[in-house]
Amino acid sequence: MKSALWKSVFGSVGLAFVLFTATPSLAQTQQTSGLDISGVWVSAGNQGDSMAQVQLVDYAGVQLSEAGRIYSLTWNPSRMTGRQQQCAGYDPQHIMHGGGNHRFWEERDPFTQKLIAIKIYGQITEGTRTIWMDGRPHPPAYAPHTFLGFSTGKYEGGVLSVETTHLKRNWIRSNGIAFSSEATMVEHFIRHGDYLTLVSIIDDPTYLEEPFIRTSQWMRTSNLTVDERFVFDISDEVVGHPPGYVPHYALGNREDEFAAKQGLPFEATQGGKETTYPEYELKLRQMIKEMPKPPAKQSAQNSGKGVAKQGPQ
Repeated sequence: MKSALWKSVFGSVGLAFVLFTATPSLAQTQQTSGLDISGVWVSAGNQGDSMAQVQLVDYAGVQLSEAGRIYSLTWNPSRMTGRQQQCAGYDPQHIMHGGGNHRFWEERDPFTQKLIAIKIYGQITEGTRTIWMDGRPHPPAYAPHTFLGFSTGKYEGGVLSVETTHLKRNWIRSNGIAFSSEATMVEHFIRHGDYLTLVSIIDDPTYLEEPFIRTSQWMRTSNLTVDERFVFDISDEVVGHPPGYVPHYALGNREDEFAAKQGLPFEATQGGKETTYPEYELKLRQMIKEMPKPPAKQSAQNSGKGVAKQGPQ
């Protein structure tokens, strides 16, 4: 009798142990915070440019495909004066890399404290971005595309990794370089104390030959706010255009002002994956050597002598 009783007890304990170890606990099923990035962050610099400090037809170092290059060459900066363009929506990489202050905060279930989403508000762009952290899937391919797209995130150790799909076509740089509506973006947020590094990778099978990578740095602060909102009124910045007019350059147009100003071959300013590799420097040097020499400028002294010789003897 005692033997049967002890067998029953040990059997119950063993069953409970198996069930306990086989069934994840509530804490194990939730998305745990591997990185706390809540708070206010200010820009501490970025990789090369803020997307606005660029010149027309300066595509070197950007992995433009032929389609992306054609689209960029038709872009006219006056396009931004159009009423429908003055307050156009920003995409995530503009919000994150375009400067200004940002506020991050978490949204959690009030009962289980499960992390549902991370929210980001950008001061300049005045856009609130949502990164879903609850494991929900991305929408189907036919779902509508938006300026901010659809973002999901997960913690990979101490790194917050985010995937964004369903983006509308938008700008990589404000000189016409764009990504298409087929583009997707992966981001990695890496924190080092009060510094935050963001690595963004845009993959676009239409306008890019290879993924485009950009990095930015932020500093955490407690004495700045991002609550002041910008007041912006839409107006006719350039008068005289007919209704529906969109400033543009014609297909096949050759804008070589930047190349001439910098003393570069026009081909070297057209981008492409080749221009992103160190080996391209050797090719560029050879191309510069083969460029036709500009006509020598006649000095003022020589010019005066020439005029004197042509005068009366």
